[in-house]
Amino acid sequence: MTATATRPRVGARPAPVLPGYRFELVKLLSQWRIRLLLLACWIAPAAFVAAVSLQSSLPADTVFGRWMNATGWAGALVVLDFSCSWALPLLTALVAGDVFAAEDRLGTWRHLLVAVRSPRRIFVAKGLASLTVLLLLAAGLAASGVAGGLVAVGNRPLAGLDGHLLAPADAAATVLLAWVCVLAPTLAFAAVGLLGSVALGRSPMGLLMPALLALVLQLAQLLPLPVAVRTALPSSAFLAWRGLFTSPAQAGPLLVGLAVSLVWAVTATALAYRLFLRRDFTDLTYDGSGRRVVVAGALPLAALVVLTVGVIAVATPATGSGIEKGKLQDSLATAYAHLYRLQTRELHRPDVTEAQLGASASCDKGGSRVLDQGPGNDWRCVVSWRLPGATAVGSAIYQLDVTADGRYVADGDGPKEVNGYFQVRTPTGDAPNPLWQFDGNVDLLASTPKE
Repeated sequence: MTATATRPRVGARPAPVLPGYRFELVKLLSQWRIRLLLLACWIAPAAFVAAVSLQSSLPADTVFGRWMNATGWAGALVVLDFSCSWALPLLTALVAGDVFAAEDRLGTWRHLLVAVRSPRRIFVAKGLASLTVLLLLAAGLAASGVAGGLVAVGNRPLAGLDGHLLAPADAAATVLLAWVCVLAPTLAFAAVGLLGSVALGRSPMGLLMPALLALVLQLAQLLPLPVAVRTALPSSAFLAWRGLFTSPAQAGPLLVGLAVSLVWAVTATALAYRLFLRRDFTDLTYDGSGRRVVVAGALPLAALVVLTVGVIAVATPATGSGIEKGKLQDSLATAYAHLYRLQTRELHRPDVTEAQLGASASCDKGGSRVLDQGPGNDWRCVVSWRLPGATAVGSAIYQLDVTADGRYVADGDGPKEVNGYFQVRTPTGDAPNPLWQFDGNVDLLASTPKE
């Protein structure tokens, strides 16, 4: 095969994009691997959520996991959290990371180029086909998780990450919005998959690029990185959806995460497109080039991270890790006030408002020799409040485990009758004391309130 054999004849018109897109989509959907993935995404989450929601032991280490037997919407969010950590990056690797490499393994580029007569339209058709399959997989994860929770538990109110209750209709809308938001980082990982598939040819490393990137970013998110670096990573939107479940919503990290993800998606796709148009289709043993991957792929994306870090550092007021004493105190006091009202209703006591309670918190990290900032499991907080007509001030102690991404778990440490473990009888059955253990979320990009 010569180089001229792949060039369109003079006067020959390239095939339209739509038939090429349909052809590529049929090719993808005819693969047993893709069919198995579709079946798993549309069935497995429902079975998992239904089974776990009916158990007494719940995945309390996962966001919203402790609420799975209280409302069906919590199960969909547990599936979302797992999908953001593992499922969606892996799916992008299996679909987008193989869409070009498959032609190299099968040696079918000659036939495809003769039929379509336009490398540009081949790239567009393959990109759109892989995107369609990924959307079908993500829709299956979301729909299956929601269905499993609603069937097993029911359409009930959901407690947000600041303790406020979302009515079933509001919970449904917010859960749907959260799933829509994570499509942006999914596109970023899919674009990296396209880049790896184009740059590395038959090499299996192209298939692994999105998964390896996800693993590296997972490890990076565990480190106490500066908040500007953390939010500049394409995986930040996989965590920022949690801010939708506070009132008001923590929109800053989410908007920044969405913007970063979309920029990554556009940049990586453009790099893949450029490499695809410049590659030599006459080489039937094309295995890519490590140097080309570094120069044309890794270095531009690394430069994008550096540029994004600089923009975020200048445009936002947050410094350091973004976890400060003042923000943590405000978040804890707000969540406590909301959950105190929930406990009051469940115990059939006279209702009070958050303003009447006037809840406040005082936190300390690791004693007087440690700065009161940053993640750690050594935060100790005292929440104070006052009931209407009472002369004494109530107080409750919490041990906080704060992670580097801003999520924290508050564990009640007394008094036992306030935030200890005991069962509360609710209209839907017995449930643990809502003030015993609960999740919260700190807005890493917000300015630190004055004390």
